[in-house]
Amino acid sequence: MNRTTLSLLAGTAALAAVTGFATLSSPQAATTAGTAAELPVERTSLLCPEPSTSEVAETSYTSFTPVTKNTGDDGKAELKAAAEESDGQNQSQSKNKNKARSKGKKKPAKPVLTPKEPGTPVTGDTSGGDAPALVGTAEGKFAPGWTVQETTEVAAGAGRGLQGVNCSAPDTEFWFPGASTAADRTDYVHLTNPDDSAAVVDIELYGKDGTLDSSLGEGITVAPHSSDPILLSTLTEEKQEDLTVHVNVRSGRVGAAVQALDDKLGGDWLAASTDPSGSLVLPGIPKDATAVRLVAYTPSDSDADLKVRLASPSGLITPAGNETLHVKGGMTTAVDLGDVTRGEAGSLVLTPTDDSVPVVAALRVVRGKGADQETAFIPATRPVGTRATVADNSAKGNTLSLTAPTRTATVKVTASAGSEGGEAVSKTFTIKAGTTQNVEAPTPAGLKGTFALTVEHVSGGPVYGARTLAATEDGVPGFTIQTLPDDRGMVAVPQADEDLSVLQK
Repeated sequence: MNRTTLSLLAGTAALAAVTGFATLSSPQAATTAGTAAELPVERTSLLCPEPSTSEVAETSYTSFTPVTKNTGDDGKAELKAAAEESDGQNQSQSKNKNKARSKGKKKPAKPVLTPKEPGTPVTGDTSGGDAPALVGTAEGKFAPGWTVQETTEVAAGAGRGLQGVNCSAPDTEFWFPGASTAADRTDYVHLTNPDDSAAVVDIELYGKDGTLDSSLGEGITVAPHSSDPILLSTLTEEKQEDLTVHVNVRSGRVGAAVQALDDKLGGDWLAASTDPSGSLVLPGIPKDATAVRLVAYTPSDSDADLKVRLASPSGLITPAGNETLHVKGGMTTAVDLGDVTRGEAGSLVLTPTDDSVPVVAALRVVRGKGADQETAFIPATRPVGTRATVADNSAKGNTLSLTAPTRTATVKVTASAGSEGGEAVSKTFTIKAGTTQNVEAPTPAGLKGTFALTVEHVSGGPVYGARTLAATEDGVPGFTIQTLPDDRGMVAVPQADEDLSVLQK
């Protein structure tokens, strides 16, 4: 091995630690590099969408980094306001401008969250409809597992209730099954560009009969350090209850999330589904859900036939009347599952009945009855992996749901110190194969403020998780659900077998 090869290995390891996306791609690479080692990510980015245009909106932000070994003593994390919306063709598709924008004024560069130490959450809040999208970076000891939760309470109007979203990392492709252009829905795709150069994005819509004709979603330019909410109904004249939105970035990268606002059923954020896969898990359906709707789409030319099962506290069961789901290639399919959980914790598990065809999926979940109903979404998600993190928990009103669809697994759940005081506490749980459990997550000793939860995989099969926040206002059961995929705190990097550079001198 010559010095050039060793330099390339060192460069690969450094890049992996910064981005968190390096992998070993072949057996030959593994042989050359030796055993892959996990290192803490050294730098990461998160993007928070504009929370609301409602003047009665109250938004809180919680920033948290779990304590991670071998990170060093230096680093920082900061969230700051993105610039105003991009100029140009997007303006006719975006939300109505608020007064500050119409006068040409910039949004205030707040809130800015600057954590002091890993292990302790930091919170900030804002009110009204002028809050901007936020762009954040974390470096050094603050980067591994950095998580930011945006939670908004809207007292009245379309989308009233509790809306929550985990601020997401920038990427180049997103799938959102469960969006809509129905008459009672107002859905926006929020695009946020964190970089110094413009991003060019295509938005494609797929309904029950396939692609919806629209040229307005092509070549959307998102200016540097800016955010654009694109109203779906401006991209097509078709009114469809169930849509799949595909965000494809031609150049650059963006953060993306769908804000779904319903005139009667409240609203919430729809986070992106995990990448198309033959098998999917949608965890954490509330046990008191009164209506559950499954929306699925396959980008394949082939049809997908899926076995539908519910992971309950006692094991996997098949919902009566919904044993399988047929998804036509290139078309969005939806089915009502009713009150599928029957008063128990549950997660949906989708597996192929025959040949595996890649699929994306999400659930629309309704709680309450009559005029007192509220909506949230559960996208198919990745497993907890090494560790998952979720912020903005309180002593009451949050539920942690964990499922092990294939094999029994053990996890360690840690409640962090509180944002205003308290000490971290951990508990270990065993989740039996094929079951879902709403576990009694620990609460920090002497808690003051809010806290974060981390879920670490200890042994056994893969575990999937979700956290529900609930806050009933005036009889309306406001709630929001965030899934718990791996928090990207660690990355596998190739390691050289030995340093042979001295032989090249």
